Formats: sequence, structure tokens, C-alpha cells
Amino acid sequence: MITGKNYIGNLLSSVGEITFTTFNPKTNLSNNHTFVEASTVEIQEAVALATKAFDTYKNKSGVEKSAFLLQIASEIEALGDELLHVYCEESGLPLARAISERTRTLFQLQTFAKLVKEGSWVAATIETAQPDRKPIPKPDLRKMLVPLGPVVVFGASNFPLAYSTAGGDTASALAAGCPVIVKSHPMHAGTGELVASAIIKAAEKTGMPNGVFSNLNSSGIQVGIALVEHPQVKAVGFTGSLSGGRALYDLAAKRDEPIPVFAEMGSINPVVLLPTAARTSSEKWAQVYAQSITLGTGQFCTNPGLILGVKSADLDEFISKLSSEILKVAPSCMLHPAIIGNYEKNKETLSSQQGVKVVTSASGAVKENYARQTVITVLGSTFLKNPTLHQEVFGPFSMVVQCDTVDELREIIVHLEGQLTGTILAEGDDLKKYPAVVEGLKTRVGRIIFNGVPTGVEVCDAMVHGGPYPASTDSRFTAVGAASIKRWVRPFSYQNWPNSWLPDALKNENPLGIARFVNGERTTKSIG
Repeated sequence: MITGKNYIGNLLSSVGEITFTTFNPKTNLSNNHTFVEASTVEIQEAVALATKAFDTYKNKSGVEKSAFLLQIASEIEALGDELLHVYCEESGLPLARAISERTRTLFQLQTFAKLVKEGSWVAATIETAQPDRKPIPKPDLRKMLVPLGPVVVFGASNFPLAYSTAGGDTASALAAGCPVIVKSHPMHAGTGELVASAIIKAAEKTGMPNGVFSNLNSSGIQVGIALVEHPQVKAVGFTGSLSGGRALYDLAAKRDEPIPVFAEMGSINPVVLLPTAARTSSEKWAQVYAQSITLGTGQFCTNPGLILGVKSADLDEFISKLSSEILKVAPSCMLHPAIIGNYEKNKETLSSQQGVKVVTSASGAVKENYARQTVITVLGSTFLKNPTLHQEVFGPFSMVVQCDTVDELREIIVHLEGQLTGTILAEGDDLKKYPAVVEGLKTRVGRIIFNGVPTGVEVCDAMVHGGPYPASTDSRFTAVGAASIKRWVRPFSYQNWPNSWLPDALKNENPLGIARFVNGERTTKSIG
């Protein structure tokens, strides 16, 4: 049941005065539930509880944290059809997408539960003492990863489940041993509250400390600002716009104690159509990319917003086929009137630039908040001179850049801003002929794809969902997969510490049975 209140630790609270509602973009009407924006008192209380909870939660065993994460998954699943109904009501997304995203959310929680139960992720590293070493004795040193402290997670507009209240940021931070305060996204506050209730139930059932999780509502930016500026908050997770992520990053850097902000932001995900592929497979790739560009109404951070090729009759054929194929896709609903408003504005900005040609744009009457897919094209020389053309258009939009030569294409790549993904479409000896294109693209992205589409982010150990700025604020980390836990920890060393007082991960007898590096050797053996 949705109350519209804030979860401050294990309790519901609504002492604020500002209220708001969510919106159903398909009906173009406000939803019935009213939500109360978190007050200054509630923000302070949530952070105080999280800080107190950290004293206990950071010392919970991997087995205990695993049980908590698995219980969260069970409680979310137990929400059943109500969660799916509210998700669709608040996002305009279809039921199949809601079911798919719930499945992914459960899988992420289960993945981290497995990771922390096994325990080797803490990267225990031991160098035993050499007291007789000359001229300076070597101390006993033991290092492992430890949690940072309370983490603030911002819900993402385009993924009400998988990147929001119990999404990847929350799951990985809880797995690391950090309490989490979620700043719920106002577009899907009801979905967020239902998921928050599942997390609270799981915390109570598994004996986690009060304050290990809180969920705060907000229709504007003030709650988020207050949380990032709070001195007891130790890290931030964000998925959203470049302007929003950069604002949080700057706020965190100005604090007396700066903290890391792990923000995944803008990306146009360049796709390079090499000459042989254009000649032999242009029709196939046009069909594939018409579907990728319009998938989820283009509301994915990996949407292919830029396609690069060398001017030729083959590229002309690709553009023509892409234009016809994309018009076969029925326009679909965007997440919110504000989002489609930005889509139309940004689309018009790029389409009206000098030298740009609109190749195709869906026409005719469409329902309110439904987006018309658009493809534009421009010469490579024009693209190089106009940074405005590098901007992301969030929605079913893509730009084909026609380069005079492969050298010009490579120049465009190396001058691109950082991206989440880059894709190479190649046939025959394309890769052998154009290695500089591939190498140039690798410097600008976090993940490079061969003969595929960037849409679709697999949750697994080998995934990198991040990239050079502005794709993310720190290209050394991923926001998806088991390695994303490393955002919420820091290395910590014990020197000459009594064995009985060491954490289990570092004790001589290795009671956890985890893999460790001992004097340069990876082993599960105890130290004799």
C-alpha cells in the first residue's frame, strides 16, 4: 500500500509541508497518490540513523549481508502485481518491460548476495613479517577493502526498478557494508515507496540495524543538495543527466571533506560503420539499428545517437534504408511530459544547426507524450566544427555523420567526449585495414562492441558500464556488475596487529576459506 510518506529507517514519517503527485504519461493525467517531500528534520534524522547503523552494519558478516540481500529480493517479488501496476502507471512503460526490469533487479540483488557470501571480493592481501631482514626489518602488513559509510543513491528516471530504490547502486552499497539513503525519483515515487517497504521488511526480518536504509521523497532538488552536503554522508551514486550529475559532483567537491560522486551521465554511444560492412550489410544493419534507436522510446543511456561512416553510395543506401525502417516502428510513450519536452527541444536544436539535414521524422497525429522518431545527417567537417552536434538527445533520435575519408572519421572519434559505449560494424578485412579507428574508439569509451548494438547492459563480472567523462565521473569504475561494489569501499591496512583481533578475512587460519594473496601467492591456505 502506498502512503506517500518517507521511510526514515524502519518508520514511516510525513512531517513535511510540500506535497506532489506522480504522473501517468499514457493517460496524460496525474496519479491519485500524494507524496510528502522530506523535511530538513527528516533528512537529519535519516542521516543520523544511517551513521549509527554503520557502526553495526559494517561488521556484519558476508553471510548476514547475503541473507539480507536475498530477503530484499524475496520481499520485492512478494509485492506481486501491485508493484507492476504502479510501475506502469507512473512510467508509461509496458507490462513486459516492468516484468523484465523486476527480474533484473532481483538478479542484481542475488548476484551481490552470492558475492558477499563467498567473501573473496574484499581482496585480502597479506605480507608476513621478516623481523631478521637487513638492514630494516619488515613488518607484518595485512590489507583488505572496508566500507566508506552512509551512501546516498539518487533514483533514475528511466529505470524505476533496476537503477533506483533497490537497483544496482543500492544493492552494491548494501553488499559493501554501507547504509543507504535513497533520494527517490519524483516521477516514480509510488514504485519507490513500495520497493522501500520491501527493503525495510527485509531489514527487520534479518536483524539489520535501524537506519540501514531510508527512502526520502522530493519533487525538486533541495533534498538532494542537503543530502550531498551533509558531513556524515560518505559517497553518492547517481544515474541521470550531465547537468544533474555534474552539479552533484561539484557540490561534493566543495565540502570541507570532499566525497566521491559516482555519476553515470550523458552518452551518444558512437557507432562506426566501416566501408566493407556498409557495402555488404547495410540493409541488415539499418534494420537492426532502427529497432535499437527506438527501443524503449530511445530512453536508454546506451541509445545509439551517433552513426559514423565514409561518404559513398553504400552509406547513402544505409541512410535510406534506416529512414524507411525506423518509420515502420510505431511511436511510443515517453516517461513524462518534461522528458518529451526536452526531447523535442533538443531534437529541434540539433536539427536546426547549419548543414544538418533531417532525413526522416515520423509525421501524423500521435498520442500525447508519444515521441516521433527522427534521423538527421551531417557532413563530417560540419560535425567537427560544431560542438552543439555532440549533445545527447534523450529519445528515439540518431545522427548519421558522413565523413570524407577514414582519417576524418578517426579525427571525429578522438575529439568526441567520453562515452559509455562504442560500436564497430565491420566485415571482411575492415579491422585489418582500419586499426587506428578501433584504437581511437577504445580511448573514448568504457565498452566496445563488435557487430552488435549498444542497447542492453548485461549484469555480469566482465561488464563495464562507465567511461571517460562525461559518460561517468570516474572511468576506473563500473555502475553495473559485481565490480561496482568497489565504488563504496577503500583499502585499509593493519600493521603488526594481533591475530585474534584481526578481521576474519585477514586471520592466519583463514576461517572464511576465501582466496587471498599471501606473500605474492593467491591461495586459500592458512598461514602456519
